[in-house]
Amino acid sequence: MDRPLVALVLAGGTGTRLYPASRSDRPKQFLPLSGGESLLARTAERASFADETFVSTREAFAPEVPEHAPDATVIVEPEAKDTGPALVYATHRIREVVGDCVVLALPSDHHVAGDAAFEATARTGARVAADAGSLVTFGVEPTRPDTGYGYVEPGADRGDHFELAGFHEKPDAETAARYVEAGYLWNAGIFAWTPEALLGAARDSPLAPLVEALESGDPEAGFGAVDPVSVDYAVMERAADAAVVPADFAWDDLGSWDALERTLEPDSAGNVALGDALAVDASGNVIASDDKHVSLVGVEGLAVIAWDDRVLVVPKAEAQRVREVVAALKEEERF
Repeated sequence: MDRPLVALVLAGGTGTRLYPASRSDRPKQFLPLSGGESLLARTAERASFADETFVSTREAFAPEVPEHAPDATVIVEPEAKDTGPALVYATHRIREVVGDCVVLALPSDHHVAGDAAFEATARTGARVAADAGSLVTFGVEPTRPDTGYGYVEPGADRGDHFELAGFHEKPDAETAARYVEAGYLWNAGIFAWTPEALLGAARDSPLAPLVEALESGDPEAGFGAVDPVSVDYAVMERAADAAVVPADFAWDDLGSWDALERTLEPDSAGNVALGDALAVDASGNVIASDDKHVSLVGVEGLAVIAWDDRVLVVPKAEAQRVREVVAALKEEERF
């Protein structure tokens, strides 16, 4: 590939389902939820094969980014409006700085196992984006029918990639099982494109006012003219030329506390722990803490989280409901 490869790491979200570790002033990408380094640091290291790295984030988080990704250039989004506006804005800025290139867009808060496999898959996607001018998404082979992920439907086989037949939103359990049986892939939220391809597709999308404003030098007006929208819905689902590259690596989006049992080593009773913990006559629990000890006795199937001055206890199977706690705390201005 004769163009520079630029890694664009999205780090503007908050990860509210990982409360109380993730808070309004401390998003999950700054947390060491895989053990050791923060998720953002691991993502930046994983993408270090790129010629340049940029991190896109909101203004409040920007000062902390260099602590986790010291070699990256920071792009500050004018306003937090989901991945659609963020990626269009950041891609436009990268074109201004780097010129003709391929952008590899990565969430900052996912778990990926196997850096070599990740690089090989990413380079394949970048080559497809450069050679075909396609918008490229990456699909992970499902290990289970999961209702927490979106799905991508592969179309015609083109050798190292498939044509993209469709995006599908998070399904119910029956539909998820049908998707897995049909060979659909999990939507990993990872993309590759040239700036020309993304901005051209965005001109025929709800993000058209933003593209026009960026070209006239008024990004703030552009953000004001569009609604919050994901890049999947705004651009990828409408794109005339899109491809999917199967991902040859283990992946998890760490969206809620139960995800830790898929990324950490369990004890003999199936408990997983991040931090100092003890489980007595307890099984199948998820335990996470910062600087305090947590003991569990005689319980099973719980997520028990102790972070800062707050404690969360929730049945592991209902971990997605943590967002209800966050919504209530926001109403009380205590989040």
